[in-house]
Amino acid sequence: MAEPESPKGDVRNVRAFGLTSLFNDTASEMAYWVLPAFLASIGAGPAQLGIIEGIAESVASAAQLFSGFLSDRIVHRKPVVVGGYFVANAVKPLLALATSWWHVLGIRFADRLSKGIRSTPRDVMVAESVGTSRLGSAYGLIQAMDSAGAVLGPLAALILLGHYGLRTVFWLAAVPGFLCVAVAVLGIRETGTERKTAAVSDALPQAAPTWRPKLPGLFYFVLVAVSLFSLGNSSDMFLVLRAQSIGIPVAHAPLLGLVFNIMYTIFSWPAGRLSDRFSRRAMAAGGYTVFAAVYFVFAIAPSVLAIWLAMACYGLFYALTNPVLKALVVETVAPEARGRALGIYFFASSVAVLIASLITGELWKQYGARLPFFLSGGIALTAAVLLLLSRWLRPGAKPA
Repeated sequence: MAEPESPKGDVRNVRAFGLTSLFNDTASEMAYWVLPAFLASIGAGPAQLGIIEGIAESVASAAQLFSGFLSDRIVHRKPVVVGGYFVANAVKPLLALATSWWHVLGIRFADRLSKGIRSTPRDVMVAESVGTSRLGSAYGLIQAMDSAGAVLGPLAALILLGHYGLRTVFWLAAVPGFLCVAVAVLGIRETGTERKTAAVSDALPQAAPTWRPKLPGLFYFVLVAVSLFSLGNSSDMFLVLRAQSIGIPVAHAPLLGLVFNIMYTIFSWPAGRLSDRFSRRAMAAGGYTVFAAVYFVFAIAPSVLAIWLAMACYGLFYALTNPVLKALVVETVAPEARGRALGIYFFASSVAVLIASLITGELWKQYGARLPFFLSGGIALTAAVLLLLSRWLRPGAKPA
């Protein structure tokens, strides 16, 4: 049954989340797209990049799993979300002090840990801010703002690199980071009034409830498809390394991020809104197909122009999957289990990404770039077929 539409004030809350994401991603992407070049400058290569990104994403996934279960039990989620944004934006500028890839690993560890802690409570708060008929639109709007920040970040890095060094870019990332935390503190409001009422009732002397709603079979089927896909979805930094290996200059790495995120920004909100009207599973399967095409182009690398065009299409893949799959997960489970479902979803996909990053780094080292890119494309096509097959599984079907 669809939930009643939330009041207009809650929709404004979604916009506050979007603005917070805008500033946070501006700070993150200023540093992220120049990280491979920075690692190379301190003597690290693809194998170290795979370790850093794999460990960073794995700790984020573990934190998301924990925060998902926590989110279904706590009343006040805003402090968790604000704290996550604060820690992430406090450690990012410390990249300017790094002299070893181990230092970068520690900073990325703290950054991703804080992201994992805040992500699930935030997405549950978003779901509580709108009705189920507008889930895709809400997640799409926030994703559009998020990726808009990812456009501003590489653009700022590109401009700054023309006048300053890599370390200065890391220091200046503190400016949008501060704005992110300020908006989170002042603009985000608590949601879930029903949970607050329940919390008051729970304060009375009575036996604690032990019942938790079961997650339906459709959720697990989607989880298998997403996890399989993630086994081929290594860190995006491998795309940057591949582009550099065929002749795109290091100084143009932020431009790759700019092209990718412009497309991501343009299509995220429309894709989310369309998913409120049409099949979310079919749209996500289309996104996986786009991913496969992009990776095949990177494997073949026919020309520099082809790489630029493929990077633009990569933004379309993200728009068709990230907001759409989150909305799909949320709508397949009971409201009381949203945090748990999102936590499991994030955890499973992130662990698979960890494995993918480690495998890609080793395959690249042993056999060159083509093999891991072809492998990732094939896995993506298989996952797309699984998502399409899930349309015959009833939403209420029980897990085996």
